[in-house]
Amino acid sequence: MTQQAERVGGPERRTAQVIYYNLSYYNLSYIVQGAEHGSDGAIVLLHDMPAGAFSWAAIMPRLAATKRAVYAIDMLGYGQSDFPWPADTSNWGQGDALAFLFEQLNLTNVILVGHGFGGAVAQVLATRLTRERVAALALIDTICYLDSTAENWPLTKMKERQELDAPKKVSLEDLLRDLRETLPSGSQQPERFAANIDDYLTPWNSELGKETLFMHIRQLLPNYINSVASDLHTLGKPTLVVWGEKDQQFPLSYAQRLHHEIPESRLVIIPDAGHLVLFDAPEAVASALSDFINQLA
Repeated sequence: MTQQAERVGGPERRTAQVIYYNLSYYNLSYIVQGAEHGSDGAIVLLHDMPAGAFSWAAIMPRLAATKRAVYAIDMLGYGQSDFPWPADTSNWGQGDALAFLFEQLNLTNVILVGHGFGGAVAQVLATRLTRERVAALALIDTICYLDSTAENWPLTKMKERQELDAPKKVSLEDLLRDLRETLPSGSQQPERFAANIDDYLTPWNSELGKETLFMHIRQLLPNYINSVASDLHTLGKPTLVVWGEKDQQFPLSYAQRLHHEIPESRLVIIPDAGHLVLFDAPEAVASALSDFINQLA
């Protein structure tokens, strides 16, 4: 494993090499804060599509106050991590790469937190690939069960975007325009979000970026998601479900079903927040996570 710190003091950006399915090596980039607290009991944050580790920036300092190391990871094909193409970047493929990362970083008793698509990856890790390393699970506005996509988010006509030839039907300029127009609908503060949208657009602003985003979208397969979401009731570990009350992409009824089916889970509903709850209400999300973590044995 190689690690490189770009800066010290506060959050640090680092990279690690992971072995992927075909025994190729890819770099995963991540931000860590509070590394001095050690790898046991670390908090791992997994982002949504089409975001990255940056989406946790307002939440990480609050979580670091719990005296645990906090890792926000750019999954493969996102942010500053490598963009393998073609590749399996489904929730199972991402989970496979992250399982290697957890082993390399010696992460144990992990508090695993996933938002949106990151929640689907967290479900695979918690129930299958790194079950023994996960102490608790938090799912935030996660995709789950057979609901792997929203109809018109993060792009319009998402079902059509899953066709193999979809990238050939749209120019890079039109793709970025669609993202710019559609992404703000995930927030209850669309004008403020639109003014801060560049972090969400930059990774896709190339032909490779376009192909990779469409690859991600093609692999949002309902059966891949449901294969573990349906088994969360057997997890047997503390579980928190956090949801934006006004999430129009993945409605509150999903949160209520998860809460009902996962024994002794906790449900926190964030008022006046949409699917982009990390943007709409970072303090409320950080508070819910901190309270949950502080109550763990």
